[in-house]
Amino acid sequence: MKNLFEAGKLLLLDMAATLFFLVLYLLTHNVTLSVVLGMALGLAQIGWLLAHRKPIDTMQWMSLFLVLGAGIVTLITNDPRFVMIKPSVIYVIVGVVMLKRRWMNRYLPPIALELVPDIAVIVGYAWSGLMFFSAALNMIVALNFDVGTWSATMSIYGIVSKAMMFLIGYTAMRAIGVARKRRRQLDVVGERAHGAELVGKAP
Repeated sequence: MKNLFEAGKLLLLDMAATLFFLVLYLLTHNVTLSVVLGMALGLAQIGWLLAHRKPIDTMQWMSLFLVLGAGIVTLITNDPRFVMIKPSVIYVIVGVVMLKRRWMNRYLPPIALELVPDIAVIVGYAWSGLMFFSAALNMIVALNFDVGTWSATMSIYGIVSKAMMFLIGYTAMRAIGVARKRRRQLDVVGERAHGAELVGKAP
C-alpha cells in the first residue's frame, strides 16, 4: 500500500506550489510576488526533472500549465481567487482518472490482488468520490471566503481527508484479506481431513 502514494503525485506537486503561494501571500499580502514565485516553483519542479532526466508524465505537464495559467490570470486581475480555484481543477482531473476500474491494482502487492481485487475496486471509486467532493468544497470555500480562511480550511481538510481515506481503505482491504486467507486455510484443512476420513473408511 505504500506505493499508493505515487498515485497522488499530481496532488502532491500541486499542493507544494499552492502552499508556497499561500505562505508568501500570508506573509507579504503581495499577490504579484506570491504568484510569480509560485509560478517559478512550478517551473523549477519541471526543470529539476528535466535536468535529472526523470520521466515527466502528462499529468505533471498539465499541472504546470494550470499553475502558469492561473498565475497569469491572477496577475492580470490581481484576484487571488484564480489561484485558489486551481486545486478544484486538479481534483476533478484526478477524480476522472480514478474512475478507471482497477486503477489501484498497480499500487497493490500481489497478495492483495489475489485476495481483495473486488474491494480494491470499491476503494478506488471511493477515492474518486473524495476527489470530486474536494473539488466542490474547494470551489465553495474559494468563492465565499478570504485567502486566510480558505488556506486554513483546505489545508486541514486536505491532509485529514486523504489520511482518513488511506487508513480506511488500507484497514478494510487488510481486514477482509486476512479473513479470506484464513477461510481458505480452513477450507484446505477441512478438505484434507475429509480426504483422510474417506481413505480411512476405504476397504
